[in-house]
Amino acid sequence: MQDHVSRWQRAENALIAIGLLVALVVWSQLWWVLLLAFLAFDLSALGYLVNDRVGAFCYNLVHNYTAPAVLIIVWAVTHLSDVSADWLMLLAACWGFHVAVDRALGFGLKLGPFTHTHLGPIGKAQRETRHVEP
Repeated sequence: MQDHVSRWQRAENALIAIGLLVALVVWSQLWWVLLLAFLAFDLSALGYLVNDRVGAFCYNLVHNYTAPAVLIIVWAVTHLSDVSADWLMLLAACWGFHVAVDRALGFGLKLGPFTHTHLGPIGKAQRETRHVEP
């Protein structure tokens, strides 16, 4: 992927993470749950213990904005029904925050091996790419 596009997406996700953090601090006294729950979403990487294909599938299933968006919709519907389900919004914020921070740091959706992402190579693959002559 072109480097400027990757930088743009990383900056965009950094702003999403900051926005979610600020919103949660303003909305709730439970902002610390973001930090507590942060690594829980990385359990999806355990799929890499099976193989790269399963690992990428499990990781990508959790590391996108689909589930947080669905949780927000479910929260809104329950909120309109006068049912208190604020934990859904908290979970969505934690999940979205995790995805945003990962993307801001360059950990994008996996393209098979853990080090190959839609934002470009990371780790060892990134170092190897720098040493390749064009």
